[in-house]
Amino acid sequence: MSNATYYAPKGGLPPQTQLLTDRAVFTDAYAVIPKGTFSDIVTSFLPFWEGARFWVLSRPLSGFAETFSQYIAEVQPGGGSDRPETEAGVEAVIFVVEGAVTLTLGGEAHRLKTGGYAYLPPDADWQVRNTGDAVARFHWIRKAYQRVEGLDAPDALFTNEQDIAPTPMPDTNGVWATTRFVDPTDLRHDMHVTIVTFQPGGVIPFAETHVMEHGLYVLEGKAVYRLNQDWVEVEAGDYMWLRAFCPQACYAGGPGPFRYLLYKDVNRHMALNR
Repeated sequence: MSNATYYAPKGGLPPQTQLLTDRAVFTDAYAVIPKGTFSDIVTSFLPFWEGARFWVLSRPLSGFAETFSQYIAEVQPGGGSDRPETEAGVEAVIFVVEGAVTLTLGGEAHRLKTGGYAYLPPDADWQVRNTGDAVARFHWIRKAYQRVEGLDAPDALFTNEQDIAPTPMPDTNGVWATTRFVDPTDLRHDMHVTIVTFQPGGVIPFAETHVMEHGLYVLEGKAVYRLNQDWVEVEAGDYMWLRAFCPQACYAGGPGPFRYLLYKDVNRHMALNR
């Protein structure tokens, strides 16, 4: 696979002359957060981080998507954290969209360049630093791990998208494919973070309606996406947030591939006793 490029927000603030009308929408079934909303004034700072700010894309909300949160981190050279996670029992996925970071787990350092992926088990002892000369930006997906008696927690994993061959979806002639970072049959995992790729003209040919919640960040290209009863135009840098059972479909219009980073919760019973 050739070297991929991914959209990453840079911040800033729109001029006073810009029209207010935009594509941002929040409904009881889905939300669309377009790239134009990622301004300086909506960033967050977190405890025990230096030289870093975060765009919070999603967080658990009662009656909406409840299983995960997702950030885009922007880390200056020399910035990072020796205590990035402050909550017990939380697993994480890191995906680098610009620059590079050094992630240390249990004393062992791993260099994650653009396209780099890390899975961090619950309660892992990890640290992250931007040891380079350029700003680094990465997605940080967090989930409270659902332990099951008789199943161990997953092992840590470090890889890069460029080292994984996408898996074509059946009967699509390769126009719809998924880059899978972990084995989908490994029931230790209770979430999957993948990259979905549609070639121009590729479609999801039915309205998917399922229990998995989704976070979809558009890495590249543009498409028309079906969300509940609406067709919405999306492009690189946009984020879609779907609650369980929100119908969804897609039509990739081109001229290049349409690609997105996808979160979904998997492999667990539906909790009845809370």
